Amino acid sequence: MRFDRLWRNARLATLVPQRPGIGMVEPGAVGVTGGRIAFAGAEADLPARADAGEVFDLDGRLLTPGLIDCHTHLVFAGERSGEFELRLAGADYQSIAQAGGGILSTVRATRAATDEELEASAGERLRVLMAEGVTTIEIKSGYGLDLATELRMLRVARALGRRYPLEVTTTLLAAHAVPPDCDRASYLELVIRRLIPQATGAGLADAVDGYCEHIAFSADEIRRVFAAARSAGLPVKLHADQLSDSGGAALAAEFHALSADHLEWTNDEGVAALARSPTVAVLLPGAFYSLRERQQPRVAALRRCGVRMAVATDCNPGTSPLLSILTALNLAAVQFGLTVEECLAAVTREAAHALGRAREIGTLEAGKRADFAIWDVERAAELVYWIGRNPLHKRIWRGD
Repeated sequence: MRFDRLWRNARLATLVPQRPGIGMVEPGAVGVTGGRIAFAGAEADLPARADAGEVFDLDGRLLTPGLIDCHTHLVFAGERSGEFELRLAGADYQSIAQAGGGILSTVRATRAATDEELEASAGERLRVLMAEGVTTIEIKSGYGLDLATELRMLRVARALGRRYPLEVTTTLLAAHAVPPDCDRASYLELVIRRLIPQATGAGLADAVDGYCEHIAFSADEIRRVFAAARSAGLPVKLHADQLSDSGGAALAAEFHALSADHLEWTNDEGVAALARSPTVAVLLPGAFYSLRERQQPRVAALRRCGVRMAVATDCNPGTSPLLSILTALNLAAVQFGLTVEECLAAVTREAAHALGRAREIGTLEAGKRADFAIWDVERAAELVYWIGRNPLHKRIWRGD
């Protein structure tokens, strides 16, 4: 059997669910043909006379699936360090938002920026994440809050996916906040009747998201947005139960959302609803840390009920200025109590489910895309343990 490329003498963390833990295979090998994995397993199981155009000896290095950041707000203009100072002085997120700061502050800067400026600043942030082994990333809109800018943000995100060697999935988050220049009812009609159809028709959105919270939109309002997304053939995601118990988790489960994200205030009914659905719980420890929250997501209950758990950076200018997926893993372990195995699955296999991409990415097995990361570590736990160290040896995307 001949491969295009073959990596040998590796310790494989396959993350295949049929194997225990993180699916370790050592010594292992990965053979790639046509940008897809043709073989991933023990070296001893390689086909007889296996060969390749290029063969790489990894000298015992750890090889994992490429990392997936399944929740980001990477396209925006400006920064909000002033609000950071206000929070340090005692102001809370809600009071800053109600005073015209928060999301609306970034909306003003984003509307004023050119496409070139948005792409350049987002590209800078994207390169930092790629340098930590990220091969797939989700990017949301939500800082335009008008027809033109929301669509511009999605176009910029699509352009990033063409420019850089990674997969970019896009999410329309127009239901992020009520804009200052439009009344609530009119804006919801704009989202439902114009934004969702136009974003879908132009092929700009892979999913629709909403912010279900007392400072944003109610469950009934989000239900209308989700119904419109369903009519347009798009899956949904939800910012759920971040600041209060708004019933967001149950709402996400009702629509079989790809993910329900944050979940700090989710109650027993919400956890049970998630357990009955395919919806992934996406934990965002960067926002929890930055906002100095005290109400933790109910990880033990999610674990006990068998709910899939992913972790993401939630990179955004206000509540999670986090540009390190590896730091997100450490925060998830220390703050929320995830195990090393749960953390590594959370940014590979489970994050793939949170994007509806599990058939293509997230594990090392034949047929999937050849997206993986090679690490200079002795133990897989080091990817969660270190703070500020990047042990990436090489990042492979589609076999290259």
